[in-house]
Amino acid sequence: MNSLLSKFERIVRRSYEFTEERPTPSGGLHPFEERNIDSKLPDIVRKLFDDGHYSQATFEAFKFIDKEIQRHANSSESGYKLMMKVFGVNSPILTLNNQKTQSEKDEQHGFQFLFAGAVLAIRNPRGHECGMVDSPDMCLDHLSFASMLLRRLEESGYI
Repeated sequence: MNSLLSKFERIVRRSYEFTEERPTPSGGLHPFEERNIDSKLPDIVRKLFDDGHYSQATFEAFKFIDKEIQRHANSSESGYKLMMKVFGVNSPILTLNNQKTQSEKDEQHGFQFLFAGAVLAIRNPRGHECGMVDSPDMCLDHLSFASMLLRRLEESGYI
């Protein structure tokens, strides 16, 4: 029964493709604008979301973050290893602050785990598991988190 509902939901969510006008939420804004999803995410993320491919949209967003960090760190590592190395407290390749006070060091350490956790818990399952299905709300939650991470990189001058 759940599979049938899931298929029906996907059909309904894509029904706008067969109409002249695309439905918008009550405020007239796209969910990306309602949630303030970072515009630096690749266009494919929004297209996948609009087409009902929520887990793929999430995967592409976090893959983008991984590639951006890889590029700025000039590293061939990826995923967890990349995040732990690049944001490491003792000798970070990318610093998110001045690293002078204990609070700044704690923040760096915390973001090290946020970035590493994001690739382990959010990106990796969507890249390695077949048939993973996310709801639109789960996808938007993930994209909001990805946006927060991107904005923190931007505040530090990397994006």
